Amino acid sequence: MATPRTLRTRARILDAALDLFERQGYDATTVNQIADAAGVTSMTFFRHFPTKDAVLVTDPYDPLIAEAVAAQPADLPALERTRLGLLAALGDITPTEDATARRRVALVAQSPSLRAATAVGTDATGEAIVQRLVGDGVDPLDAAVAASACLAAITAALLTWGSAHDDVTLADLVRRALAQLAPAGATP
Repeated sequence: MATPRTLRTRARILDAALDLFERQGYDATTVNQIADAAGVTSMTFFRHFPTKDAVLVTDPYDPLIAEAVAAQPADLPALERTRLGLLAALGDITPTEDATARRRVALVAQSPSLRAATAVGTDATGEAIVQRLVGDGVDPLDAAVAASACLAAITAALLTWGSAHDDVTLADLVRRALAQLAPAGATP
């Protein structure tokens, strides 16, 4: 479990990186510049983020998502467990998280290499969901389809969000996207 100090340092690095990426561009910004702007060493940067692109494409949500999926009733179909788990984990994104995520998405959208790195992060999230469902006795194919379908819906929400009005939140779009996968008659 991360300490409050660790979380503050990580947030400081993220904020410094976003500011520099927005001002200078992703490719023109170095890890040393980010570390200097955050008031840390490059070694400290790498303790929090394994690569420069990780600042934009990784998040701390995979364990939370897997736990939220696991917390759903085991008698539900895998798709519905996954959908409800994602809603529980991502549906209450704070305004600060929403603003930071919007900045990250805007920067990622400008770079083909970052979009590819995002796909790797999505794969990791999918694998966390699949492992949790399979661990609860769900067939591996059913678990993989459920995770893939729900993550595709969230990816569509993210891509739409990049061009949405400022008053549209990521949580709004995630709920809307996942509602498309709800069984007939289910509450979104």
